[in-house]
Amino acid sequence: MKGFEIRRRFLKYFEERGHTLFPSSPLIPRNDPTLLFTNAGMVQFKDIFTGEKPRSVPRAATSQKCMRAGGKHNDLENVGHTARHQTFFEMLGNFSFGDYFKEEAIGFAWDFLVRELGLPKERLWVSVFKDDEDAFGIWRNRIGIPAERVLKLGEESNFWAMGDTGPCGPCSEIYVDQGDDAGCGRPGCRPGCDCDRFLEVWNLVFMQYRKDESGILTPLPKPSIDTGMGLERITAVLQGVKTNYDTDLFQGIIGGICDLTGKAYGQDHACDTSTRVIADHIRALTFLIAEGILPSNEGRGYVLRRILRRAARHGKLLGLNEPFLYRLAGTVVDEMKQAFPDLLRARDHAASVVKNEEERFQNTLDQGLSILHDLIQKLTKQGKTLIPGKEIFKLYDTYGFPLDLTQDIAKDLGLSVDEAGFHEEMARQRERARASWKGSEEKGIEPVFKSLSETCKTLFVGYDRIESESGVLSLIRDGVIKESVQAGEEIDMVLDSTPFYAESGGQVGDQGSLDWDGGSVEVIRTWRPAEGLIVHRVRVLQGSLKRGQKVSCRVDPGKRASAAHNHTATHILHAVLRHVLGDHVKQAGSLVEPERLRFDFTHFAPVHPRELERIEQLANEWIFRNAPVETEVKPLNEAISGGATALFGEKYGSEVRVVSIPELSKELCGGTHVKATGEIGLFKIRHEGGIAAGVRRIEAVTGIQAYEYFKSLEDEIRSLSEIVKESPGRIAPKVGKNLKERKDLLCEIGSLKRELAELRGGDIIDQIREVDGVKVLSHRADHLSPEELREHADRLRDRVGSGVVVAGSENKGKVALIAMVTNDLTRKIHAGNLIKEVARITGGGGGGRPDMAQAGGTDASKLDEALNKVFDLVHEQMTVTGKI
Repeated sequence: MKGFEIRRRFLKYFEERGHTLFPSSPLIPRNDPTLLFTNAGMVQFKDIFTGEKPRSVPRAATSQKCMRAGGKHNDLENVGHTARHQTFFEMLGNFSFGDYFKEEAIGFAWDFLVRELGLPKERLWVSVFKDDEDAFGIWRNRIGIPAERVLKLGEESNFWAMGDTGPCGPCSEIYVDQGDDAGCGRPGCRPGCDCDRFLEVWNLVFMQYRKDESGILTPLPKPSIDTGMGLERITAVLQGVKTNYDTDLFQGIIGGICDLTGKAYGQDHACDTSTRVIADHIRALTFLIAEGILPSNEGRGYVLRRILRRAARHGKLLGLNEPFLYRLAGTVVDEMKQAFPDLLRARDHAASVVKNEEERFQNTLDQGLSILHDLIQKLTKQGKTLIPGKEIFKLYDTYGFPLDLTQDIAKDLGLSVDEAGFHEEMARQRERARASWKGSEEKGIEPVFKSLSETCKTLFVGYDRIESESGVLSLIRDGVIKESVQAGEEIDMVLDSTPFYAESGGQVGDQGSLDWDGGSVEVIRTWRPAEGLIVHRVRVLQGSLKRGQKVSCRVDPGKRASAAHNHTATHILHAVLRHVLGDHVKQAGSLVEPERLRFDFTHFAPVHPRELERIEQLANEWIFRNAPVETEVKPLNEAISGGATALFGEKYGSEVRVVSIPELSKELCGGTHVKATGEIGLFKIRHEGGIAAGVRRIEAVTGIQAYEYFKSLEDEIRSLSEIVKESPGRIAPKVGKNLKERKDLLCEIGSLKRELAELRGGDIIDQIREVDGVKVLSHRADHLSPEELREHADRLRDRVGSGVVVAGSENKGKVALIAMVTNDLTRKIHAGNLIKEVARITGGGGGGRPDMAQAGGTDASKLDEALNKVFDLVHEQMTVTGKI
């Protein structure tokens, strides 16, 4: 039975038994600051289990995308070495929210495994919590499993808790006996043994208690059910294979890897391990990138980067020295598109992101190798033979430089590595990650707002009007509910209805005023801390205000209009970017304020000025068309099937608001917008630049702000006109002419300096010395700029033919240095490492490539000493680095 069929049967089975099918929630949890990634099927229902949200259905079933890499749940280092560990996997789950309980949950699980999937009863074992006589009795008496195959285990194995406090309860696990040949052979082998004979396939959690801070368990009035079964595991069992990687869920991807490597799977243990790592990691990478995660140095982006670099390293072990992972992203899409059709839209984007990051990693590996060589030289000078674990970890963590590669290089040189110290540093990093992880950028809900959200709801009426009469539901100061407040206080306020838009989707919240007879407040911020609850941060200007009082609300009309202009402009910009740059462009973030807009998008190169002109032109053409902007509310599935763009990572309800500009754009959006594009007036890009690998940012202004920006440019042109004494239309030619004359003069000065340096140096070739068979020229040529010094060194290198050239110059009290190594010697002598040591003597620093490197210094009095040291440094590199 294929994996896809197992997934289909599971969902169909539970749908036929009254369960509502929910789509997989994103891998990026929303409204949960405790999680790095979605790691279980119950995550999207967590608020229902904790009672923070009412249940919408009594029963549910899902096939949930999960990630366990980073944060508290991290299987990354085990992947590839075991039969079961994965970073990305699917979890099949059925859930009861105060509906059915143990008897039905156990009955469903047994019936599905035995009758639907055809597993032999005699191969199934179960475990229950040692004190859970109810579950034990159901398995024994209703299901009929022999007592010797129902194990009572302790709290560590069979009691589940959501956290230190909150819902918890005993659980029951179902195991499949895979036979003697899969086990350890010990007579006492049974579920719980470390061998692979008894494979846990399904965990049934019976949430029947709430644990308080003191650890006391109180029975829940309506117990619930949370179950989880790994799709890859149950597929391996049904297909009769020993590892998840031998199932059809992985074999297509593994086949693609073998095509690239030319190595057959199943012939060599080390090669198989690397192949499994790559197969798992490319699945994780493709799904993460499809959800908008991009490589970075923190948070989820850092996890993605580590996964990619680990996969790339294993590719090198298989002989793949050029970027290759990006070729497999399409294979993942082909294998998974039937279950996750959203992947199709991300096919090219995922491949582009992966390829770009692979190329960056190759550069960091080169940097790491240079640093390792430098470190080995330093240790050799000190007579040490052990490379410290802290330094090895720094190479690993900063440059992705693998431990085993460090070990190989050290072994060749007769050195050893402090592996224990490395693992200590790794453990410290994991602890720091656990301690510092704050989850998503969202903050946890403050207790007072969490409490209010259970009793207070705010109706938003601001799409069609900016004024309303509202009642005060609550007044909060410093997290405490107050009955009244006075003039001069700054407090938070909840109303029964409001025209004030709460910040969301990148758009800032509205500002304005509230008035009543004898008083008024200034609204300085509006936000939504919990579903259905809108909070206004206000400053009381005059009078006193009481809970239950009626107030007149008025949104600042100018700021609301400007924010609407900018929000609609981001939709136009998004569509135009895709038209000009390609369909790989996806929104990666935005900020909509009354004064400006900011739009982040995925793209792998700076946007060419002509492309920016075209983007700006098309955006303004759509504004000048005065095209209608239409909004409608419809079911989520209907909106998506109708072509609306949903942003990855955003959490949408069953009903969504669709904002459309016919023939241009259709997006799910809850923000405020203009009625027609002509209201925007004018669109002007102020800046475009990169903010992360593969992410660009455009900052722009519209309407009156665009006019003011043009006015400031006009004022600047007028000032330039006065400075260069030329009319505005002739400034560029005049400045160009002046710059050309300056450049010609500088070239002439440079030429004279070079001639002077040659004359002062006499016959420079006579200064060449041989060091260990290598020609070395160390030469001083003062009063040259760094660029002039490089040209001078270029000519010297050409005259040397094969060798090393180091040149130094004192110019206006500063030291400039350059080292050049001819290509035939770069494996023995590294220009970057050489110049770094030379510059250190002059109080400076620098570095560069193996063939050319530049540096600077601050102590010109040490320049001669530094240049004389070159010969010793070349000798050291020849004796140490040349052996690597």
